[in-house]
Order: sequence, then C-alpha cells, then structure tokens
Amino acid sequence: MNTIPGTLYKFLCLFVALNLLVSCGKTTPEPTTLPAVENYLKNIIQLMKTNSLHRKTIDWDSFTTQVLGRAKGAQNIDEPSVNAAIIQALTLLDDSHSLFITHKGSYLYGAGRQSCSDEAPALPALGNDIGYIKISGFSGGGSDAQGHAETIQNEIRRADSPTLRGWIIDLRGNTGGNMWPMLAGVEPILGEGTLGYFVDPDGNTFAWTKDYPNYSKVTFPYTLYKPNPKVAVLTDRLTASSGEAVAIAFRGRPNTRSFGKPTCGLSTANARFPLLNGASLVLTVATMADRTSKEYGKTVEPDVLEANQQLYLEKALAWLREP
Repeated sequence: MNTIPGTLYKFLCLFVALNLLVSCGKTTPEPTTLPAVENYLKNIIQLMKTNSLHRKTIDWDSFTTQVLGRAKGAQNIDEPSVNAAIIQALTLLDDSHSLFITHKGSYLYGAGRQSCSDEAPALPALGNDIGYIKISGFSGGGSDAQGHAETIQNEIRRADSPTLRGWIIDLRGNTGGNMWPMLAGVEPILGEGTLGYFVDPDGNTFAWTKDYPNYSKVTFPYTLYKPNPKVAVLTDRLTASSGEAVAIAFRGRPNTRSFGKPTCGLSTANARFPLLNGASLVLTVATMADRTSKEYGKTVEPDVLEANQQLYLEKALAWLREP
C-alpha cells in the first residue's frame, strides 16, 4: 500500500485549504435590488394594500416578500423581472379585474385575469311593435362621454312610437369601459333614482344616481311616449365590467326581464391610480350591487337562462308581446 510522505501530505493539505479560501473569496455576492426599484414596487404594493377589493383577506407580509422576490437584483424599472413582480402582485390580488399600465403603455394582467368569449350575436327579427337599442362598450370621458349618452338617447328617440309593446336592450358583446354615459343614455327607458351601488370592503355604499360625479349629462333629455315600458335585457358571455353594470342597473326595475347567457363575471369597480413615472395601477376596489342592494362581483345570471340565441330571442319577444 502506497503512502504519501508526511511533508508532502502537509503541503497538499495546505494547498487545498488555500484554494478553498481563494474560492470562497471569489464567490459572487448575491445581487441586490436598487433602492429606487424596490421603492417603486413598495409604492405599488401600498396602493394595493390600501385600496384593493380583497385587502382585508390578504397576508401582506407574504405578499410583499413574494413580489419583491420576483425583482431581486433589478437595477431599473424597465427590467423584465420588475414586470414579472407586478404580474405576481396582480395575480395575488385574485380579483380577475385589476391591471397595470406601464409608463411605456404596455398592459400587464395577473395570471387569473378573466377572459370571456362568445359567438357573434344575431339580431332579433323585430316588428314595428318592439323598440331595439344596442348598447356597446365605450371608453372615454368629458365631452366624448356626453356625446355617447346623447347618441344613445337619439337612437331611443328614433325608435320610439306610441304603438310599441316594449323594448329590447341589447348588451351582448358590451365589454365595458365607462358605465356612466351608458346609464345616462338609456335613462328614458331605465328610469331615474338609485340604479345600483358600489360596495367597498368596509361595507360603505356609493349609489349610482345623477349626483355621482362621473354621471354624464344629456342636454335635451328625451321622454318616452309610454313611461315605464316592458324591457327585455339581452346578455352573453362577452357582457363584461361596465356592460355588466348596465345589466345590473336594470335588475329590480319593474316590467323587466333578462334573457340569454350569464355575463363574463367582472361585475366589480376599478379605480385608476397614476404613478409619478407615467404608469398607472388600475385597481379593483368595490363590488357592484343592484338597486335592491344585492351584491354581485361574479357573473350576472339572466332571468331566462338559454344558450341558444334563436330560442332566447324568441322568448324575449314572446314575453314583451304578452298582454
């Protein structure tokens, strides 16, 4: 059996030890996130913690650790890891509706973002006894919002007559946007007063009325030939967000029934929080409720649930024409 002489053995041991020390000395330190980046993410987290719909049920210590961990070592907010951290935050909010608009104009969504689709809506075969109003999604404010409301009322004015048996309000394919010009526009049919509510996590309610700050004004409001008519509301899987708000505003209204498919399931309210660098956090902050105070937050089920378009259109027309 060969053996290593004692002197050589000590030399080899010393050589190994020195190499270990050198190796340890060359270990690359773990990268640290630039303070400006960490503060940027912490500011976003704080907005979520203060305003988000699920703020009372989220473990914010764990939330913060997970989000900051995604951006570990980031040196500027344009790095992909920072976007990954924001996406992680949106996912952890678990509201399916919040989003983030970067300072470059890109949209970021959480992994649980609700996505809905449906077939193209077929138009009902109407007679002269039924009024028909299609309300599509709309995004905009100010004079554009007022103009949209007046466009809807002009459609109502053209369709109205003393011989109408009732109205169809078609919300199919309405993916949302700004609910206020939609409500203001359809007001001659929908009616006035409290049309619904926003309900925040503390139970505070904010009524949908003409006094709401964003409610659009119509210069020359129209009055129907026949007040309080029968109304059939049509919805499908593409009726979402503000489109769902309009559907909810008709819930509890006398002489009203809804037909078709359940809505997308984004019946919650978003608020926009601008950041100093030009980015914006669009955060879900409240749940929608109808005029009877029934809360939604998910899909809105029609009164007459029917997947076949031809069938639910026929049922809507038959109901409107009932004595």
